[in-house]
Amino acid sequence: MTQPHQNKVNQAIERLRREADEAWGNQDYQKSISLIEQAIRKEPNNPSLLLDLARAYGRRYDFPAAERCIEKAVQISQDRAHTLGEAGKICMEFDELDMALGYLVRASGKKGVSIGSLMTLADIYIRDNRIEEAAELVARAAQIDRKEPRVLFEQAILARLRGNTHEAQPLLRELLTNPAAGVHVRTRAAYELAGILDSAAQYDEAMAALLEAKAIPHAGPHAATLRHMQSRAKEMELTITSAVLDRWRTEAARLQPPRRIALLCGHPRSGTTLLEQVLDAHSDVISAEETRLMHDEAYLPLIRDFPEGTSILQALDSVPPSLLCHARENYFRCAELFLRDKIGGRLLLDKNPALNLMIPIVVRVFPETKFLIALRDPRDVVISCFMQALPLTPISSSYHSIEGAVNQYANVMGFWLEMLPRLGDQWMYVRYEEMIADLPAVARSVLGFLGLGFEDNVLKFYEHARKKRVNSPSHADVQKPLYRTAVGRWRNYQKYLDPYMTGLEPFLKAFTYQ
Repeated sequence: MTQPHQNKVNQAIERLRREADEAWGNQDYQKSISLIEQAIRKEPNNPSLLLDLARAYGRRYDFPAAERCIEKAVQISQDRAHTLGEAGKICMEFDELDMALGYLVRASGKKGVSIGSLMTLADIYIRDNRIEEAAELVARAAQIDRKEPRVLFEQAILARLRGNTHEAQPLLRELLTNPAAGVHVRTRAAYELAGILDSAAQYDEAMAALLEAKAIPHAGPHAATLRHMQSRAKEMELTITSAVLDRWRTEAARLQPPRRIALLCGHPRSGTTLLEQVLDAHSDVISAEETRLMHDEAYLPLIRDFPEGTSILQALDSVPPSLLCHARENYFRCAELFLRDKIGGRLLLDKNPALNLMIPIVVRVFPETKFLIALRDPRDVVISCFMQALPLTPISSSYHSIEGAVNQYANVMGFWLEMLPRLGDQWMYVRYEEMIADLPAVARSVLGFLGLGFEDNVLKFYEHARKKRVNSPSHADVQKPLYRTAVGRWRNYQKYLDPYMTGLEPFLKAFTYQ
């Protein structure tokens, strides 16, 4: 192929990629996939394009199709170690950690594997408590470049896991001043150091490390997105009244077939992961963990054709029953694809604290929904959110200061308190502290609310959790029996929290935590 012709092909491919991105943004997923396929026909030996197609299929929960694309990309690749490593990263984008694991393991066996692939695989092994296998990978990466910051960070993690915090701390402190360490590594190092200091009851030093983590610059237009989310929530507070919700519930008979569904929400770090694992251990429950299914597959198709600026009430009130029924069917269809399991007659538990601000929307689509609202001492919630190393999103961006975490708590739980009297008997509080103190009693109460009988295996949730992939930051905590050390943790940081207590006092009173 001559260079001028190749240039034309490259330009055509870039145009098709842009058009595919635009179609995806307009929720025309099939058109987007077709455009990527057109690009592949123009350059069939381009593994990058096949990986683009794999990403698209994965984001639509068609994991077998994603796997076929990846295998073809690997087959034609001139650098299989790189392609397998990229495939692993793509699978992590759509939360298929086990798929990612498989490709990264294969990449690790190839000559020329990158340090990045080895360290990403080591992270997964550490998450899965496969410490010695992670250590082997770190040692291999150190042979490639012993000064690479990602290698030094993993060495610090391994030292901490082996109880050698005196070795871990200097490594982490050096990374914080290492000009070669990127933002991601320095941020993780600061949070890891804070965790070590907190465990050693060095709370002032832990706070200093946390403040250092928060001071590291993070790019992203998250503040504007968060303000938009908050304004939409305020709009719903003012317009979606008890009368509106009552009317939507009376229309439930027109939305067939009826579904068994419960929403587990509240505020992040309030015990939602623990409660999800308890309930998921029940034989008549299947749970979906922190997905975008409700937002992307049930809500967005309903509002797609309305002009920008249309109120949520106006849009949802205008939706005909036929479209609501389609949204309901689409949600459950995509849930089964995501879970790789048939739901059948089981109760689907959608666990996602972010859905707290979508409660009225959920009532419109699934008026039969039961809501479980996780509660925990607001002071513990705020401190936990502030201390947790979370991927940067519009919501987590608010946790960059204690004041921001308090304000976000007030926004989320203030919205709930506005909705509470409008929901009749559709909801139930579940307190983290009560779960810790008397799990059998809480489990019986929650199961009764959901119309389920008690099963002893829910009390051994940690055994069930070890058999499945848990994506929450609390994944390690729910794989062991209950512990009480997280209750009242805020007292260790009270002097840092005190200046912002005014923002939490209404919630301490409303939720009886005074």
